[in-house]
Amino acid sequence: MNSLLISLNLMIMILISVAFLTLLERKILGYIQIRKGPNKVGFLGLLQPFSDAIKLFSKENFMILKSNYYFYLFSPMFSMLLMLSLWDNMPLISEMMNNNLSILMILCLMSMGVYSMMVAGWSSNSMYTLLGSMRSVAQTISYEVSMILLMLSVIMLIESYNMNSFYLYQMNISFMFLLFPLSMVFYISLLAELNRTPFDFAEGESELVSGFNTEYMSGSFAMIFIAEYGMIMFMMFMFNMMFMGGNIYNIMFYLYYLSLLFMVIWIRGTYPRHRYDSLMYLTWLSFLPISLNYLIFSSSIKWLLLIM
Repeated sequence: MNSLLISLNLMIMILISVAFLTLLERKILGYIQIRKGPNKVGFLGLLQPFSDAIKLFSKENFMILKSNYYFYLFSPMFSMLLMLSLWDNMPLISEMMNNNLSILMILCLMSMGVYSMMVAGWSSNSMYTLLGSMRSVAQTISYEVSMILLMLSVIMLIESYNMNSFYLYQMNISFMFLLFPLSMVFYISLLAELNRTPFDFAEGESELVSGFNTEYMSGSFAMIFIAEYGMIMFMMFMFNMMFMGGNIYNIMFYLYYLSLLFMVIWIRGTYPRHRYDSLMYLTWLSFLPISLNYLIFSSSIKWLLLIM
């Protein structure tokens, strides 16, 4: 019961954090574009996320003709549920799903994120949403392959599927220094996995209107939005655990975490969108060979250490 209450508390904190991450993004993008960003609602615009949430959830939700309505309503809820389930695998105070195989559980839940995008695009009964969801699914599946291989290269070094092991193995030196090229490739793969700039082809406004969420409105759109930003926070937390020390009881961990989130927003304000074929060439011709070679390299080092 205690663990359940802690998990519920964690979920509420995540939802509040998502609200303020959107405010941070709008502020940073505002200053990048030499303007103020939200600054009217509350002190320095601090109440703007809550104002947006009230507006979105109180709007009318139209029933779209010929849409598969139950699937259409279920997919945003499913994506949000997946995001909150992923957070329960982190080695925080919650012990709901935090076990010795937590990394395997994370990989299983992350791979299920494709279904919510696919069903959302298909059930809306619009050619724009279907095209957007097909592009999203192709992109997510392509980058998942190299991303999982990169994760396996690091798991080879710690010989465990428990997230706590990352902290134990990085007490003296971070994996960021030992595996710097790997960490950079992994970070770019995370950006592509999250559909973030410069890989935001799911929401290419010039050609796809808004991607798989074109037909969504009010609360269901807000849920997709919350799931997307919750996943950004989760992926950066996971990157921080894997490569930058992993000591969640240290203030420096959270400063690194904030800097990673800032970088995601900074990249959005700086880089233009790539071409779709460049994205696919990047993963299949660059990242996949790199990740496979790193996996062979790290496994051969472990084998050499064992026979020595």
